[in-house]
Amino acid sequence: MAEPITGHIAVLGAGRSGRAVTARLAADAERGVDVQVTLIDSSSSENLESLVAPLRGPNVEVRLGSDVIPPNATLVVASPGLPPTSQLMQSARSLGVPIVSEIELAYRLSDSPWIAVTGTNGKTTTTTLTAHLLSEAGLPTETVGNIGRAAASVVGDLGPATVLVAEVSSFQLALTERFHPRVAVLLNITPDHIDWHGSLEAYAADKARVFANLTVGDTAVIDIDDSGSAPYAASLAGSGVDVRTISRTHAEAFGRVENGVLVLGHGSGRVELCRVDELMIRGDHNVSNALAAAAAAHSVGVGAGLLADALRTFEPIEHRLEPVGVVGGVEYFNDSKATNPDAVLKALTAFDDRPLVILLGGHNKGNDFSELATAVCDRCRAAVVFGESTREFLQAFEPCVGYDVIEAHGMEEAVHAAAGMALPGDVVLLSPACASFDEFNDFEHRGRAFREIVSGMSQTDVRS
Repeated sequence: MAEPITGHIAVLGAGRSGRAVTARLAADAERGVDVQVTLIDSSSSENLESLVAPLRGPNVEVRLGSDVIPPNATLVVASPGLPPTSQLMQSARSLGVPIVSEIELAYRLSDSPWIAVTGTNGKTTTTTLTAHLLSEAGLPTETVGNIGRAAASVVGDLGPATVLVAEVSSFQLALTERFHPRVAVLLNITPDHIDWHGSLEAYAADKARVFANLTVGDTAVIDIDDSGSAPYAASLAGSGVDVRTISRTHAEAFGRVENGVLVLGHGSGRVELCRVDELMIRGDHNVSNALAAAAAAHSVGVGAGLLADALRTFEPIEHRLEPVGVVGGVEYFNDSKATNPDAVLKALTAFDDRPLVILLGGHNKGNDFSELATAVCDRCRAAVVFGESTREFLQAFEPCVGYDVIEAHGMEEAVHAAAGMALPGDVVLLSPACASFDEFNDFEHRGRAFREIVSGMSQTDVRS
């Protein structure tokens, strides 16, 4: 049984996860648990004040516009993405007490089995698909973490009969100690969030913390097509962990593709699922995601027939190669969740040989765009660049002499520029390779804006 968290807890960041932690601990205090919470955020605004106002109470102090942490705090819970160099984090480290993430705290409060999905790209699709496979098989399932409800707000309502399928980021994993999923999925490791972690090596090490507490009887699902994740399959060999490799091409992988069919297992344990062309999600990367989700669900007892049926019915998720409309014979796709170059490289495989016009731009997270620019020149009819990273993209495209690259000022101008270059039968793809914070609140806000612009376009708009 999980034990309650006691003592004086400092919660850093009044965003979604910070508020969820505060609310959960406050509810525990009302039930008699000896816990006091101080919620601290260095920013302050009317909107933030309205969000935290319901949390204030006899066991909760809220400090907005402050970097001061109570010196008697016994545990610090840091919101994901809070930079290590921030004053709040420096103040927390100076206390010399444990600093954990919301996902770690939720795990400590939970009685449920966890399936954790991480990787640079594909986490949301694989997490959602895994939950879909379990739910279709009749298993009580809840999606938490970066998608669904914050884990801290869920665990108090659920018991050991419900499987928690969690999308977990490198930020969250970096601050884990006891986090012990029964199934851990690592999809890939490519450069991302280098500005936060400091190096690719540190980023990879934090991703790999998803395996840190696995033991005999647990399962690790690892994509061996990716050079960043593949070495962890070998490092876990002999540990007693059930290592289930997946690959689109390696015949020895546990999950693989044979003659266009998704297959799990070998010998007498071999089961066929569905054909690749029966999947409703596009691209080679989504074949890998489907194999990973199927391997994870199979490891907790979902049979082949149920897996096959559920794989066929899973639809594309919002903001990930999401079809948003057809205007003037041109099809528009929202891939706003592609916030790094590798995600875009994967998206480029999703449309066979259909001509593409791609929209790139936003806030760069410390990535190099040169490889992406070369791939775009080879694959796309044209590119439109916009936002804070415009100059970096233009420099990356300089070796592509004569290639059509248009500079736009903001999302709306970029969409209309792409529409003006596309021909009937083409695809216009928003797959920005960047974070959204220069123009939007988050990638969801950016994706919704794209969808609204497309829905408002007329035939005249497109061809003028």
